[in-house]
This record gives sequence, C-alpha cells and structure tokens, in this order.
Amino acid sequence: MADRPSSTPTAAKPVKPAIPSLGGRKPNFRERVVDVLRAALIAGELRPGEVYSAPGLAPRLGVSATPVREAMLELVKEGMVEIVPNKGFRVTAVSEKQLDEYTHVRSLIEIPTTVALAATADPGDLEALRPVALEIVTSAVKGDLIAYVEADLAFHLGLLALAGNDHLVEVVRDLRRRSRLYGLTALVTAGRLKASAEEHLELLDALLARDEEAVREIMTRHLGHVRGLWAARQPGHG
Repeated sequence: MADRPSSTPTAAKPVKPAIPSLGGRKPNFRERVVDVLRAALIAGELRPGEVYSAPGLAPRLGVSATPVREAMLELVKEGMVEIVPNKGFRVTAVSEKQLDEYTHVRSLIEIPTTVALAATADPGDLEALRPVALEIVTSAVKGDLIAYVEADLAFHLGLLALAGNDHLVEVVRDLRRRSRLYGLTALVTAGRLKASAEEHLELLDALLARDEEAVREIMTRHLGHVRGLWAARQPGHG
C-alpha cells in the first residue's frame, strides 16, 4: 500500500499526483529530494501512520534509495517522520490541537507583517512575486499538490522576507513545515483549488494598491483556509 508504484501525473486528471521524478536533477540534489518529500508529507501524499521504505519510494522519484534514505533522516530531525527499525519510516500525525496552535501563531505573525507591507514594500519587489503566484494557480489547475505546496511556500516566505526580518521568516517556515494540508485533495476533486490559488494574485494586487484593509481581509481568509478545509482530515485519520 505505502510503496505502490505510481506514474507521473498529467494535467488532464484532477487527481492526487504521484511524487515527481527527480531523475537527472543535479543542482542541490539532496536538498531537492528533502524538499519534495517534505512537500509530499505536508500535502498528504505520504499518509500519517503509514510506513515507507527508501527502496520503495526511490522509484517514484526516479532516484536511488540512498538520497531518499538521507532525506528521510533529515525529516526525522524535523519530526515529520520517525524511524521504524528494519522497516523504514513512519509518517507522524499532527493533532487538531497542534494545527490550531500553528495556525494561531502564524496569524499573529503573518497578518500584521503582510498588512504592514502594503505601506512599505517596493512595488518592483511585489511584482517579482507574481510569477510565483501564477505558478501556484498553474499547479492548482493541474492538481499537482506537491508543486502547489512548494510554490505556496516560496510565495509566502518571499513576501515575508520583504519585511527584512530573517528570524521571522524562519519561524514561519518552521510552522508551515509542521502544518498539514490534507484537504487539498478534496479541493482538487471539487474543482475549487484554483479559486483558492488565485487569492495569492488578489493579495498582490491589494498590496500594490496600498489597501491595508483589503490585505488584512485576504490574509485572514487565506489563513482560515489553512485551518479549515485545507487541513481537513481524510477518513481514518481524524
């Protein structure tokens, strides 16, 4: 079950995609494997309680077992998986209380910081994030949840970085890694993920318009999605 073979997803099918093949990608290869597996965990492609082996996951990424094993050991340090002797790695579960706490702290940080950017951010820096926002929409249309999670992370951390506080960015990065977005699959199936993805473009436009109240409303709504349907539990994991 956990190590079933999977094919590369296509844009035509609004279903949960396979973990993308990384064969042939050399720059920062180890980090790339970690990033993809982390995104797969956040999106729910790798399920809580399931045990996955490095040899079983490797063919799905198009790499050997060694970088997968090294990546999983890195994710053990982050608390996302735990070692199961002689079997592999079990995906750790995140409780409802933990999700509430993560989202609450994120709201305390991200909403006021982003609202402040409406008055301080350079328009050119904001426009530089538009291609990333468009990539989020493209990933949503394709139903590529791993690409969606990665682009979403890049967008929000890039936006927060404009505030000039590196420590703040790292705190939010850690909180986002700890969160889970199991409800994304349901949004894809219902054809609703594209509308949610377009909130990133809406946010950019509000920031460029220097509309602080609109920014506050969009960010509040956006983080509400994270804790609401986006983080919904799948049957058997509630």
